Amino acid sequence: MEVGELSYFAKRFFVELFKGPFEFKELLRQCYNMGNRSLLLVSVTGFILGLVFTLQSRPTLMQFGAQSWMPSMVSISIVREIGPVVIALICAGRIGSGIGAELGSMRVTEQIDAMEVSGTNPFNYLVVTRIVAATLMLPLLIILGDAVALLGSALVENLKGEVSYLLYFNEVFDALKFTDVFPATVKSFFFGFAIGLVGCFKGYNCKKGTAGVGEASNAAVVYTSMLLFIIDFIAVFVTDIFFKV
Repeated sequence: MEVGELSYFAKRFFVELFKGPFEFKELLRQCYNMGNRSLLLVSVTGFILGLVFTLQSRPTLMQFGAQSWMPSMVSISIVREIGPVVIALICAGRIGSGIGAELGSMRVTEQIDAMEVSGTNPFNYLVVTRIVAATLMLPLLIILGDAVALLGSALVENLKGEVSYLLYFNEVFDALKFTDVFPATVKSFFFGFAIGLVGCFKGYNCKKGTAGVGEASNAAVVYTSMLLFIIDFIAVFVTDIFFKV
């Protein structure tokens, strides 16, 4: 039943998106809230991800004398899969819960009802702008997280293996191909759409008073996390068919 309601909510989003009018100023404000205010969290997460992944992988590769494979292995793993999924999960907690709590509090305090009575379109102003902002911002955050993760990996290789940064990143760019970067970038847009859609759906339809705000925020994170893994599986399956990676 909830899947059907979410599908109807998504259909209404696309109808309102193309019907207009578009709230451009509110979109910019939401892009700032979701993008700029998530930079530090994403950067720290990406940096630690690169450090830990390289530190854990290096001993195993050393047993086979394959330390030279480290830049290519780390870059492909992070760009293809680990980076987008981890950053999306972090943003689901940061952005999805925030949207659910914000819209939920507006619903229970009857602010949304007041907007409807006054003749404005609260769905267009509150929902459309947030979903579009999340869809646009998440790919940029994932690119930033991947770059910082590779920087953290390069730092470990420079300290442990005395590999220069220039050599490390030359190996990284030699290893990465179009079939690695393009599918990861495309699915990051779907990740952002899922985060915005579920967060808005839970917050906009919040019930049970103030207690429902916490439930909406928590449900937004849980549902989004599950949906991200489903989208990732579909993306990997489609990529394997079309790109033969």
